[in-house]
Amino acid sequence: MIAIALYAALPLAAALPFAPPSGAELPVVDPFVDLNDREFLRPLPPPPELSKKEAFLADKGRRLDVHLSDRDLVRERREKTFARRPSIDLRGGAFADDELPPTGPAGTRIAPLTTLFNLRTRESLPLVPGHAVTERFDKFLRDYSTNQITRMDARLIGVLERVALRFSPGRIEVVSGYRSPKYNLTLRKKGREVARQSQHSEGNAVDFRIRGVPTRRLLNFVKTLRVGGVGYYPHSEFIHADTGRVRYWRGS
Repeated sequence: MIAIALYAALPLAAALPFAPPSGAELPVVDPFVDLNDREFLRPLPPPPELSKKEAFLADKGRRLDVHLSDRDLVRERREKTFARRPSIDLRGGAFADDELPPTGPAGTRIAPLTTLFNLRTRESLPLVPGHAVTERFDKFLRDYSTNQITRMDARLIGVLERVALRFSPGRIEVVSGYRSPKYNLTLRKKGREVARQSQHSEGNAVDFRIRGVPTRRLLNFVKTLRVGGVGYYPHSEFIHADTGRVRYWRGS
């Protein structure tokens, strides 16, 4: 008992296996203090403010490689306002209930209407009944020379679906989709047959063909849809379809 009393009477420094430097004070930790009040649990200081240039570069790094024009923004607002417009394929690539191809029982693999094949990028995009492809469609028709993407008019999907229902092709070959203004200007300087204000640069046009289907026959059918302009290129063997004003012309 005497030894225990002597040990308890010793200073704290002597009771420790090591001695702190002379003159140094030992930290005092109160075991009954709330852990949330301890200094080492205080919140970290806020991050330093970024300069305008640093904030711009950080925001640019988070942005998607999508280029939207004023027309795209107006179209997006219109689609949100009239979200429940008639579900016909020429208004966004959706079928009416009486036009849907048979899908079979649950768990059955649904065969696509056709497969779009981009001759520039060598990529494929199946058109499956009841499956929206709008976002993939935008990337699929990107400008292959600059890799830029724009919001394509969804009615173009409807045109291609109508063509697929009419001719039942294994695939539809896409010659051209979105064309950036820079690339469009380059083609004009090279003397190519492209318009100055091309519907391709607005995301409103697609050039395509079907192997085994005469270009004239394909032209006549797309003209009956009366969605927009239709161009006929017999030498290159493709047609142009856009969603601008209804008009027709013949190219080379």
